[in-house]
Amino acid sequence: MDMTIEHILGSFRHIAVVGLSSKPERPSYSVAGYMMRKGYSIYPVNPGVREVFGLPSHPSLSSMPPEISDRIEIVTIFRTPVEVPAIVDEAIARGAKVVWMQPGAAHEAAASKAREAGLAVIEDLCIAVEHQRHFG
Repeated sequence: MDMTIEHILGSFRHIAVVGLSSKPERPSYSVAGYMMRKGYSIYPVNPGVREVFGLPSHPSLSSMPPEISDRIEIVTIFRTPVEVPAIVDEAIARGAKVVWMQPGAAHEAAASKAREAGLAVIEDLCIAVEHQRHFG
């Protein structure tokens, strides 16, 4: 798995963060902020937030205009497991390369569906922690 994570984080630069909060105390906010500081493009996805980090937030992956959604390579999920299958379906439909289920967001059936559709799947690992581990 380490080679897969290193390849993912070394190759893909556009991340949709599903469940990105505008509250600095939330893990999604600090993780997305870290990834931005490391040079990744972040695309907030949260129906309850208008913008995060000065970036417009989209209600869902499927509501993004094609000029944005076509860039998405990694979909990082900060939602409860019950919400994950619908997000994975949207990630597949939008042509994402990777579904990254943050700790607490794992859903085995959705992960299997993503793998069957050809997406790489990372479960129960924090994208920022893995970036630090692999790239310092």
